[in-house]
Amino acid sequence: MPELPEVALYLHALRERVLDERLQRVRIRSPSLLKSYDPPLSAVHGKAVRELRRVGKRIVLGLDDDLFLVVHLMISGRFQWKPPGASIPRKRGHAAFDFPQGALLLTETSTHKRASLHLVRGERGLAEHDPGGVEPLEASAERFAQAIRRENRTLKRALTDPRIVSGIGNAHSDEILWRAGLSPVALTSRLDDAEVERLHAAAQASLREWSARLVEEAGDRFPTKVTAFHPAMATHGKYGEPCPRCGTAVQRIVYATRETNYCPNCQTGGKLLADRSLSRLLRRDWPRTVEEMEGLRRRGRR
Repeated sequence: MPELPEVALYLHALRERVLDERLQRVRIRSPSLLKSYDPPLSAVHGKAVRELRRVGKRIVLGLDDDLFLVVHLMISGRFQWKPPGASIPRKRGHAAFDFPQGALLLTETSTHKRASLHLVRGERGLAEHDPGGVEPLEASAERFAQAIRRENRTLKRALTDPRIVSGIGNAHSDEILWRAGLSPVALTSRLDDAEVERLHAAAQASLREWSARLVEEAGDRFPTKVTAFHPAMATHGKYGEPCPRCGTAVQRIVYATRETNYCPNCQTGGKLLADRSLSRLLRRDWPRTVEEMEGLRRRGRR
């Protein structure tokens, strides 16, 4: 799912193409995409885009007459910039936003269509789509600490809960926690002030660096492969690969479809976190440390 840096990349690309341009019309191919009915979608036809902003992981186009188009890409929704009047792909196309200089296509690769489009009027209507989490790039260390400590959660859950922190998901939470040197299962109630300050600094540094990096890599091109994974990430999606800081093999916890990646040396004091499926299978044989894990692997090679 696109997170804060990926949404920032889309906004950067859209500003160059649609800001102050008139939205001629919106073509909908998937009726399930549009989740609102008042105002009618036809109300935006002919209106100019006056601003672009992010609300959580949502992309917002602000138009004349205090209208806002709110797009949530969810897991597999993506934008494409095509020549004017481009057709909407049959199998994975949702909609087209037609501008004089091009067509912004909204597609979704998953068979489970989760992307959504809302049209709302005014700031009050837009606020209904804001889960309320603090903005990590804007919040002071004090406000960030208050949000993180409001509920007793694991750090992974706290960072990815949009009611607590805005715009962070599975991928960038892994990168932030690795940078901060904190365990993903550490409880927020047990963090001392220095650890919370370190987490706040790591979140701001990581999100800023990734936002800038993605924009630089895209250059003048409209981004075509926007995902919340990047080969240069330190831990996310890097299970079994060496930690770029200490060389220890990156480990993971798998729960349902979500995977948490971490460095046991940098983040958990050498302890392996119990993977629900494997630890249930191995029970007492589940290794507790990296050394025990390596011992099991060496015995398995014999």
